[in-house]
Amino acid sequence: MNQIVDQMLQRAGLDITVRLEPRLEGGRLIGGKYGMISKTVTMYTEVIEEQCLQMFGSLEQVETYFAVVLAHELGHAADTHLSFLCEELEDAAISAERRTRVALQIEENAWNYALALVPEVDAVFFSTVIDESLVAYRMQAQEAAAEVATA
Repeated sequence: MNQIVDQMLQRAGLDITVRLEPRLEGGRLIGGKYGMISKTVTMYTEVIEEQCLQMFGSLEQVETYFAVVLAHELGHAADTHLSFLCEELEDAAISAERRTRVALQIEENAWNYALALVPEVDAVFFSTVIDESLVAYRMQAQEAAAEVATA
């Protein structure tokens, strides 16, 4: 996985640190996270394996899955709009619908970057990961839009 990290950082040309840890304290099953202030991506290797097993039924493609999730986290690091979008999320005055749309936009921006960073990854594989990653965001956005429509 260290070799994948080195290759991805070289491709991305970003000045950030990537750390590998087994899992996030507290038990949340996230594969990686980006720290905007520290400019650090932390990848949770045991969780990556668990997610790959859940999604694809084996660890056969765990290195590809790791690369895709890392590319997504690097997408957050490369997003020139991330700071603005995060500030908007913290604004207590924005509506619930807008908040869910902003959260979805943050994730979609990172996935769009990831797609360009690892074009050699099979499109079906990539779509499966993206769809699974965004399902909760998309459902929240649809529910918030429906609430606005019925209000």
